[in-house]
Amino acid sequence: MVLPIVKYGHPVLRQRGARVERFTPALQRLIADMLETMAEAHGVGLAAQQVGQAVQLTVVDVRAVTDRPSALEIEGRAADVAAFMPLVLINPEITPLAPPVASPEGCLSFPELYAEISRPEHIGVRALNERAEPTAFRCGGLLARVIQHEVDHLKGILFIDRMSAETKHELKSDLDQLFAETKANLKKPAPVGH
Repeated sequence: MVLPIVKYGHPVLRQRGARVERFTPALQRLIADMLETMAEAHGVGLAAQQVGQAVQLTVVDVRAVTDRPSALEIEGRAADVAAFMPLVLINPEITPLAPPVASPEGCLSFPELYAEISRPEHIGVRALNERAEPTAFRCGGLLARVIQHEVDHLKGILFIDRMSAETKHELKSDLDQLFAETKANLKKPAPVGH
């Protein structure tokens, strides 16, 4: 089921996600819904907070992006990125392995807003997958950037927090408008169920 993506201004985006301790049918349903939602929105990553759930869960799929390369290394060997997509990362931990580089980023919770963000070019990742199995890999390029963006979401950190002051100032009116629209929508009464 495609879930609504919460926008900037919704308080859940600032919530730190709780660690996933139990792998329940509800969690499996959330994973499936998040994968469907990300695909429908043409996104490359989606964190649980973006669908209103403050838990340590994110999904990633960079296959659709052909102009920004990704690298993946498993147990010291290069691996085919596409063969490992989509990725489900639960309780992820990342380690920077290279200096930061600036590159453009967007976010499904900030429609039509993009900015140059500096992040390490390569990272190490440890997480659980959707079957509660430990997974560990190194990655670079777009994949590393997307995972860092999503792990930030799991900590209640948004990409605007990583923008330069100058960029944030340039986008201020758009950000203020989006924030105000979201707050106004949150005040509307919920539709009556059938």
